[in-house]
Amino acid sequence: MTAQPPVRERILASATALFDATSIRSVSADRVIADAGTTKVTFYRHFPSKDHLVVAYLDQQLGLLQQAVAKERAAGLDACTVLLHVAEANGSAACRPGFRGCTFINAAAEYPAAGNPVRAAVARYRSWLHGVVADLLRDLGADEPDLVADQLIMLRDGAMVHGFMEDPAAVTGALVAAGRATIGAQVRRSLPA
Repeated sequence: MTAQPPVRERILASATALFDATSIRSVSADRVIADAGTTKVTFYRHFPSKDHLVVAYLDQQLGLLQQAVAKERAAGLDACTVLLHVAEANGSAACRPGFRGCTFINAAAEYPAAGNPVRAAVARYRSWLHGVVADLLRDLGADEPDLVADQLIMLRDGAMVHGFMEDPAAVTGALVAAGRATIGAQVRRSLPA
């Protein structure tokens, strides 16, 4: 008999699968509880409200992204390669079956009220993403890394919407080409092919 993961992890895994398959708002706490095979008392012991669960879900997604980028940086990959891998990861996400758009953009749309803890989780992701991209651009010698980071993130956001609404197979190539053009206008040295 295989041991089950701890209850909190099981609840979060169920929520992740359900949120990714439909939407955050459409999945009730009761549905997560049933899917995770737990009780309401246990659920609410780990997550005092559904918003707490959503924040944990978003923070987990952010943590996975942070780990991936940190691993690449620790491996000594150059800034251009890391940026390319980020773009490729977005393209791969857009091509996966059932892709419904960016987790964080969707969460922001589903929780529009300022001050909501879910919006704070989205803001943490956006802040981290901007910081990572700007740092990589500094490494590349961009004249205005914060401005270019804003531009690249706008391109990425548009690519995620395009991947959901149009041809997901076109996302990676288009995002890389647009990113290269944007970066090339700001970087003093040429980018590798």
